This record gives sequence, structure tokens and C-alpha cells, in this order.
Amino acid sequence: MSAITTPFGFSSTAAEVAQGIDLGGRRAVVTGASSGLGAETARALAATGAAVTLAVRDTAAGERVAKDITASTGNAEVQAAHLDLADPASVTAFTAGWQGPLHVLVNNAGVMACPEQYTEQGWEWQFATNHLGHFALATGLHDALAADGNARIVVVSSTGHQQSPVVWDDVNFAFRPYDPWLAYGQSKTANVLFAVEATRRWADDNITANALMPGAIYTNLQRHTGGRGSGRVPAELIKSVEQGAATSVLLATSPLLEGVGGRYFVDCNETEVVDQRSGTLHGVARYAVDPHNARRLWDLSQDLITRTGSL
Repeated sequence: MSAITTPFGFSSTAAEVAQGIDLGGRRAVVTGASSGLGAETARALAATGAAVTLAVRDTAAGERVAKDITASTGNAEVQAAHLDLADPASVTAFTAGWQGPLHVLVNNAGVMACPEQYTEQGWEWQFATNHLGHFALATGLHDALAADGNARIVVVSSTGHQQSPVVWDDVNFAFRPYDPWLAYGQSKTANVLFAVEATRRWADDNITANALMPGAIYTNLQRHTGGRGSGRVPAELIKSVEQGAATSVLLATSPLLEGVGGRYFVDCNETEVVDQRSGTLHGVARYAVDPHNARRLWDLSQDLITRTGSL
């Protein structure tokens, strides 16, 4: 299985990646699209002619972004809808209210390195928001994704996944001391594993899912870290928001990804599998693309979500 390479790279922008793509008549959902990478991803998709729904916690902010995207692209089919990924009832309401087919789902929203916090269900906040909420969203929208065939799911992960595998016996830090970066790493590993298993499980529905590292970008994601993420990324590797959204848009739109799933991309290209922390923003840990781990995570996630009545 050869690695996917593209003409794009570190400096490419979302608009450059989407240039010449026509998604007229197709529909997309982008989570966390009221600012940052989500907003720019939605803007680029709208520019291709897709009807785009911004799935956001703050609907007023989402509506402002939707109007701005319409003004900049001329696409009037951009709207905001409420979605709180940490609240199973909100996810259920969103999926139950969706009508018709869905062609692109971008699981973009997330939290990073936040203080110790748990949902009403007892789920650790980062695992709940970054993974479980998106898992429930995608499974709840499965029929819509399968309706027309060739749907794509784009999963925004992070090199932070190299901080931790999924700790199967303690995903909620019930026994080990809470560490915000280990919790973040675990949730980002879960993002990659979801893409692997969704592609395998939904192959007959022609649904593919790929994960990505957008790069180091200063957005609201860094609100718990002083606005500068881990603080360990050299200045020359910091991307603009427009550059950071490029890999998401590539996975959502490029003909090169037709029928391709279960892979992990950095800087608009598939990256290598590594067996130790790479020390760079490239590389995907072997445990994050392991099919056995992916199946195990799916079963665990389904069990947790089913207990809430969301599936």
C-alpha cells in the first residue's frame, strides 16, 4: 500500500488546496467552525460550492462566521447549528435533526491540555469532547453519510497523540494522576484509531475516514496553555490558520483521496509510521493505526455511548 503524496505541503493554504474543486450539490458539516481552523475549513469548502453547516456550541458566533463566509465566497448555503460534543443529548439532537444525505463530515472541534474536568457521565473532558462526542456524531450520521456513497470523514488529530496510547483500563484517569497532556494525547490517539476502524467497518457503504495533524497554529485551542500550545515548536514551524486548514480541506476534497481511508496525514501528505516519538510534527505512532486497537476502541466507545442512550 503506497503512501499518498500530493503537490501540496507545509506552506499550502486551504484555498490553494480547494482551487478548481467543485462540490456543488454536496453537503458538509464542520464541527468547531465558529473560529480558527474550523472556520477556515468551512470557508474553503463553501468556496467549492458545498452547502456547509457549522456545528458549534456558540450559535451566535457561528452565525457571524456563516455570514462572513457567505460574504467572502458568495455561497448562501452556509448555516450554523448548535452542537456541544461533551453533551450526549446535544449530539443526539443534532443527528436526529439532520435530514438528507451528508457527503463530508469534518471532526474538527476539540480541547487541549485543559484542567481536570469530567462530564456528567464521568468521562474525562478531553476524551469525551475530542473523541466520544465525535464518535457519537459520526455513528449517528452514518445513514446520511451512506446515502449517496463516497462520503468522507476528516478527523483532526495531532502529533500530541505520540504522548499517549489509549490506556484501556483507565481512560478516565480514575486510578492514575491526571495529566492534561497525557489526556490530550490519549484523545488524539483515539481520533486516529476511529478513522482506521470507521474505514474498515463502513467499507461497504463507501465511507472513508482519514486523520491528520494540521500543524502548530495559534488559535483558541491554546486557551489553557497561555496561547502558545506546548511552547516547544520552533517559530519557523508555526503555520497561519489558512495553512493549518489545508490538510483538512485536502482530505475532504482531493480526487487523490478517492476511496482512500484509515490513514494519517501531515502537511498535506501521508506521513510515516513510527515506533518512538519522532521529535518532529511528523509521524504516526504504530499503536494509533493498529487495527486491533481500532476495533477495541470502537467497542469501548460504543459501550460508553450506548449507556447514555445516544446510540
